[in-house]
Amino acid sequence: MPFRSRASLLPLTPLSFEILLALLDGPQHGYALLQAVEARARGVLPLRTGTMYRALARLMDEGLIEDAPGGDAADDRRRAYRITPEGRAIARAEASRLADQVAAAHAHRLLPRGRR
Repeated sequence: MPFRSRASLLPLTPLSFEILLALLDGPQHGYALLQAVEARARGVLPLRTGTMYRALARLMDEGLIEDAPGGDAADDRRRAYRITPEGRAIARAEASRLADQVAAAHAHRLLPRGRR
């Protein structure tokens, strides 16, 4: 992977961030990731299998995820993924970026009190 600064990877797409969040729980197969993202996004992210696998390929190209032991890298139906240390750092940076946006929304009274 050619050198890219962390800032160049931000902001993450909502799908990429959701995938990284799901992988913080441990390695998962593509279909399990699809189900985890759909469950958390509750229909906000329209998700198709092809969209998920393109996002996974992009995250692998960026070095944010990698093949996990126990998966079959030659067969996408049995391929397992895990987050890399760089992926964890990018997820943390994205969470911080989003927290700053939410704080600004609170400051401008766009969100009701008590909702964080």
